[in-house]
Amino acid sequence: MTLVLEKRSAHSIVLVFTSPILAITITVVIGGIIFTGLGLDPITSLYIYFVEPVTTLWSIEELIVKATPLVLIGVGLSVCYTANVWNIGAEGQLTMGALAGSAVPVFFTTWQSPAALIAMLVLGAVGGALYGAIPAALKNRFGANEILTSLMLVYVAQLLLDWLVRGPWRDPQGYNFPQSVPFEGWQVLPFIGEGRVHIGVVFAIIAAIVLFVLMRKSLWGFKVRVIGSAPRAGGFAGFAEKRVVWFCFLLSGALAGLAGICEVAGPGGQLQPSISPGYGFTAIIVAFLGRLNPIGVIFAGILLAISYLGGEAAQVELGISDKTAQVFQGMLLFFILACDTLIHYRIRFVPSGPMTRRA
Repeated sequence: MTLVLEKRSAHSIVLVFTSPILAITITVVIGGIIFTGLGLDPITSLYIYFVEPVTTLWSIEELIVKATPLVLIGVGLSVCYTANVWNIGAEGQLTMGALAGSAVPVFFTTWQSPAALIAMLVLGAVGGALYGAIPAALKNRFGANEILTSLMLVYVAQLLLDWLVRGPWRDPQGYNFPQSVPFEGWQVLPFIGEGRVHIGVVFAIIAAIVLFVLMRKSLWGFKVRVIGSAPRAGGFAGFAEKRVVWFCFLLSGALAGLAGICEVAGPGGQLQPSISPGYGFTAIIVAFLGRLNPIGVIFAGILLAISYLGGEAAQVELGISDKTAQVFQGMLLFFILACDTLIHYRIRFVPSGPMTRRA
């Protein structure tokens, strides 16, 4: 017997939008089984993981802070994946955006004016876009697989960051710790209220709304959707697929770079060897959980931010590994993709025929 996937002639629109709920439900059930296997009470553990992060004002503020980079990166990736352009290297683009924007406080420490902050944000977006342009150029010029090239460039960016903060950009008064000079004054994002929520959340919401309108109402959005769903039809219509690849990588790279500089100029306050707990990779889950819809990405980003806070709370209160959050995120992505696959395909078992000899 051979297992094959047979494409359905039609699929349910209702299931398309309810499959994320089903995937979340299955993830919670499997998570309860995992906690039980670890000898923990599943109800209490799931409460600590999923509910406790939204029960206090402080935790809600932390939730918004963690959701901000996920939404910024996720809305860019949602456009990429709609066009079947597979940018897997947003983590590297985030890192390069953080490095480019941080050049201002590193080299111009005394520059304290609104122009300094604007320059940091612009350089962050440009740095991420230029780094995203590398896999785009390799794909368009040489036909290189963008999944591999964008992913490998992540490690190049991370090693460059590590070298800079341990070498040329290390704070001379930092007691030999691998970190840059601390950002101060206009080199730090303004905060909203008395907590840690910074203006980056405004950028994330604006980006989601603008891209939602762009994808629904503009010619470029139409091109992206056509190239992603029917590239041959797009070619007959005169849509240049290479231009769409450039557009998607530059856009998603710029938003990832903006997320990177917001991260170091916000909660981080300086460059360190590690500036992200994997937001660029988690944003892939955010994009799919949000159904590749920029508005849906906002809610998906909040949910994945809960997994980060829940993972931290579970470490403290349950004494489990720091990899727990990654396990839940991985399961969630797996079940989302599994549900989507079964919506569009049905499983069939085909009897295996006798082996035939080729002539």
